[in-house]
Amino acid sequence: MEEKEDVLEYVEKKMYFIPRFLNALAPHAPEVAKKFADYYEGGRADKYLKRKEKELIFTAIGVATCSPRCIVHVIPAIKAGATKEEVMEAVIVGLFATGFYPNNVGIPYAAEYAMKVLEIDEKYRAGEPWEYLVPEEYRG
Repeated sequence: MEEKEDVLEYVEKKMYFIPRFLNALAPHAPEVAKKFADYYEGGRADKYLKRKEKELIFTAIGVATCSPRCIVHVIPAIKAGATKEEVMEAVIVGLFATGFYPNNVGIPYAAEYAMKVLEIDEKYRAGEPWEYLVPEEYRG
């Protein structure tokens, strides 16, 4: 049986972060965790769009949809080379997008997620602990 640390190292290498669900899954189903990381990498690898751009898009989607678990994609975006300015621009795109599709909670709520992305960005770059989901604070 593979050690949890080895599996998580593999996941981190492929995904540039370790999602909570894979952290929990790794000790019990290491092959599943690794296959998910492979699947993820396949969609994020550089092709026509660079990985950084794809992660920034995913971050914008997280803001637009008020998804606390999607805004974590700011971390792999940074690891792939995104600047603070690029993160800010992705956040703004997410805010704009939230106002353009039916049944969304709207820009005021998405602004909370935008601010959380910017907080994560700042803390991560400073080497400080960060949290991408505080359930009582965020909807979704």
